[in-house]
Formats: sequence, structure tokens, C-alpha cells
Amino acid sequence: MSVLSRLLARRRPPAEAVRPLDRYERVVSWALADSGAAVLATQLGLWLPGADGPRRIPWQLVDKAVWRDGTLTVVAAEDTGDGVLAEQPPTSVRLAEPRDLPPTVRARVERSIGYSRHHRLEPAGGVRVVGRRVPGRDGLSWQLVFDPGTDEDDPLLRIQAERLVAQARAETGTVD
Repeated sequence: MSVLSRLLARRRPPAEAVRPLDRYERVVSWALADSGAAVLATQLGLWLPGADGPRRIPWQLVDKAVWRDGTLTVVAAEDTGDGVLAEQPPTSVRLAEPRDLPPTVRARVERSIGYSRHHRLEPAGGVRVVGRRVPGRDGLSWQLVFDPGTDEDDPLLRIQAERLVAQARAETGTVD
């Protein structure tokens, strides 16, 4: 049996893969990438291998996750301030054996979304208003994802977007 086959047969991820986890963070699913690095799903986020070592993307910042042809592709978002998110370039990991990682990732991302609605803005552009569940916090955390090409610094568009967040909070009963 090869080293890779032995690792795939394990019930637990390799010890070196769990070292960077927080003290109370627990693995809910995992798989090995073709590179031999572990990909972990925890209650707090998705750990992906990288050139600088593994990094955790919190579930509330996983904007998209796609499983296709043996490859998990994740688009993370970065909070640029005031709850405005900017999508980052996609990260793709080819999995040697997916195990139950792809459906776990899908379920965790879907579970984190409490509200998502796209709106057109006047005179041009659009924004997606998203209410996300954040592990360890009650209620929803509100985020804005502006369409590419929409000037998120335009005061008129920002006022419209803030009104849309207030409307979403009222609809969901999460008014501060």
C-alpha cells in the first residue's frame, strides 16, 4: 500500500494538518489534495493549502465554492471596510480523494447565508446584500458585494446600498 493510499484510508487528518487550528476548532471533514496537503473543513472555516502554508477562510467569507471534475474551486471575499466585500481571485485544489469534503463545504456555505438578494442601483450598477451567520455570534452579519464596475465609493450608490441593508434587516427582523 502506497503512502498516499494509507493516508486516504485514515479516519483522521494528518497531525501536521491540524496543528494550525485554534484550540477549540474541530475538523468536520477533510480530504487530501493531489499534492499530499490536507484540505480541512472546520466549524469555523475552510483550510486550504498555500505556498505560505495553510490558511483558513472563515465560512462567512467564502463567496463561492464549486466542485467540478475532481477540483474544488473557492472564491473568498475580503472585507474592505464597512461590511463591503471584494471577491479575491479563485483558489483551486485538485483532490486525490474527495471523501465527503465537497458536500460538507456546500452545506457549510449554504448554512452561513441567512439572506442574499441582488439589487440594481441608480443610475448604474448593482449590489448584492448578504446576511451571513458567523460562528460564535448571534444574528446576521451584513455585507455588501458590489458588481464589477460599480463605483462603491460613489456617495449616491452607497446611500442606496445602506438603505437596502436597512430594508433587509427589517425584513429579517434583525434591526439593531
